[in-house]
Amino acid sequence: MMITIDDNRKQFHLTNGKISYLFHVMKNGHLGHLYYGKAIKTVGHIADFQRYDIPTPNTTHLEANDPAFTMETTRQEFPVFGATDFREPALGIQQANGSHISNFVFDSYRVVKGKPMLEGLPATYVTSEEEAETVEITLYDAVTDMKLLLSYTIFKDVAVITRHARVTNRGEATLILDRLLSGSIDFPHADFDMLQLSGAWSRERHLKERKLESGIQSISSLRGSSSHSQNPFLALKEPDATESTGDVYGFNLVYSSNFLAQVEVDHYEQTRVSMGIHPFGFQWKLEPGESFQAPEVVMAFSPNGLNGLSKQLHDVYRNHLINQKWLDAPRPVMLNNWEATYHDFNEEIILAIAKEAVDLDLDLFVLDDGWFGKRNSDTTSLGDWFVNKEKLPNGLGKLAQDIRDLGLDFGLWFEPEMVSPDSDLYREHPDWVVKTPGRSASYGRNQWVLDFSNKEVVAYLYERMRALIEETQLSYIKWDMNRNITEAYSSTLPAAQQGEFYHRYILGVYQLYENLTSKFPDVLFESCAGGGGRFDPGMLYYAPQGWISDNTDPVERLHIQYGTSIAYPISSFGTHVSATPNHQTGRTTSLSFRAHVALFGTFGYELNPLGFSAEEKVEIRKQVALYKQHQHLMLTGDFIRLKNPADGNEAAWMMVNETGEEALVSHYRILAESNPGKMKFLRLKGLESDAYYRCQDTEGVVRHYYGSELMYRGIPLKGEFNGANGELSIPMQIGDFQSEIFYISKEEGEV
Repeated sequence: MMITIDDNRKQFHLTNGKISYLFHVMKNGHLGHLYYGKAIKTVGHIADFQRYDIPTPNTTHLEANDPAFTMETTRQEFPVFGATDFREPALGIQQANGSHISNFVFDSYRVVKGKPMLEGLPATYVTSEEEAETVEITLYDAVTDMKLLLSYTIFKDVAVITRHARVTNRGEATLILDRLLSGSIDFPHADFDMLQLSGAWSRERHLKERKLESGIQSISSLRGSSSHSQNPFLALKEPDATESTGDVYGFNLVYSSNFLAQVEVDHYEQTRVSMGIHPFGFQWKLEPGESFQAPEVVMAFSPNGLNGLSKQLHDVYRNHLINQKWLDAPRPVMLNNWEATYHDFNEEIILAIAKEAVDLDLDLFVLDDGWFGKRNSDTTSLGDWFVNKEKLPNGLGKLAQDIRDLGLDFGLWFEPEMVSPDSDLYREHPDWVVKTPGRSASYGRNQWVLDFSNKEVVAYLYERMRALIEETQLSYIKWDMNRNITEAYSSTLPAAQQGEFYHRYILGVYQLYENLTSKFPDVLFESCAGGGGRFDPGMLYYAPQGWISDNTDPVERLHIQYGTSIAYPISSFGTHVSATPNHQTGRTTSLSFRAHVALFGTFGYELNPLGFSAEEKVEIRKQVALYKQHQHLMLTGDFIRLKNPADGNEAAWMMVNETGEEALVSHYRILAESNPGKMKFLRLKGLESDAYYRCQDTEGVVRHYYGSELMYRGIPLKGEFNGANGELSIPMQIGDFQSEIFYISKEEGEV
């Protein structure tokens, strides 16, 4: 049993030997938070966890004869506003008389083996009941006749707890829900640094850190997507915590639309973390008998720093969020034609590129934007998902068959959520566009957004995409979304329900994904939103990999991949080798440097192979072989960050398998250094101290080390091996953008 309940004390303890999470029912019937952190054993009493008998001056209190019991200073599980708690709440309900005051008290609980699914929303799952346990707490407000269900799931093998909330209107009056967060937790102190993943288009998810201060610090999105600017993830860490030491708490929302992730430090230095759908612009009309389901929040804990936190999140997403079909199935090494041709191509050019892809030992050819309607630029034809016969006169099905006959799988780019003003679809269905009556419609990339809260839109796009998948026997789809929502309004919703638009929109997106992935389980979906504008757990549920940024410059990708790896497994990273000079930054880098960065992800190419030299082709074949040789590590190994590129001139990371028997290590030096002076070493992690390892470097040179050498002294970087005396000379590092790859495997015996 991972969930133990003391019915006499109404105390709940979730523990799997890695973490403990304790809460109880307070004397007013609300849930009080007691403890969250490393696994502990208790003797049953709770007096040392939270005290309710210490009066606090100048506070309001619930009972006349008990001035010490106040919600203002109490740590809670799901707080409401207005009844002695002045911090921001997790719940807000507008009642017929205009009141927002509620009083949800404990009613009942049930423990469930495994984990129930969420209706209409992506969420973590289990494949057998033994993998998790769930406790569902039912709270009840008698005045509104409303039920609140709080669900807590603890997994057997990871230090992760997931939470979500659902409200049900059991009364006879219509209620307006204007705030329902997925989870809230109060910590007893504020001695934390807050980490977030922030950026913009082409520089997504850079790691940012700040010390908590009194008041509110938050990240959020109101763009209709999780956004390039902020990711629905935050972490609290001890101030001296590092990549490998110290306590860290991570919070990640399984949701792809407007969100709020907030940390509030009160006047007594207590910290409240809240996460869920952004309440701004949100309202949900609850008729009698109706329910509303909030998305899931994932909470992970590590006593071993940020790398430890990442391991917990990576493991839970790989094993309990991403579709099991793609858990350890090899991902195809692809060639995407976008940067090779942009919109300017024809059938002859595409087939010529595909033939080169075969010669380079690639697995998949992906036809990007420009294959449909009259799409010769980004000004037209989105929504007209019919083949452009001027470019492909023999049709898309014939092209797909020709490419399969070459020995490649075939993939297509779609942007189903968008429509061009100059398109047949818009001319036929102008009411399908998101825009507010009487207001001008803003533009973004010469396109508008289709109203996915309209079921007709979702049904139409399903039929179009289904027909194309069947015609072409697609094995891969890149699903793009290149602009955010403005003038949010649905012509199908009444005025009183326009506050439901954003959530209904993303439910429509999830529904289309669900319909397609259920009908075509063998099609690999890759999500994209102008690059990394919707890279979140909600998308990973349907698309096991995502294009992490439109910026393919390898130096920029070091920062993007480093930050993204804090929360997300690298098996979900879309990482390609692109052209040089890079199309986003103009930077010139070597083919090997670009490949060494892209190897740590779902490897592929985004360039024109028709102009490759014989030497470049040989190098690419070696890169492809290297990736395929070690792809099992990318899919199932533990990713460990060794050097942060934001801290200096170097970056380094490694993948190591669960037993520590093999690892793939990469080191990157960004700019050349004049007269470095002495040998440099890179300390590794995750190996066995007493094990004997074979180490092969980028040039194929093999050396042997003990694990203790590699972890405590380190592996020598850019050295020249002198076979005569067995010593390493002063390293030779010439030129900018240098990289090394080391494959390390355990061997029997010793020197």
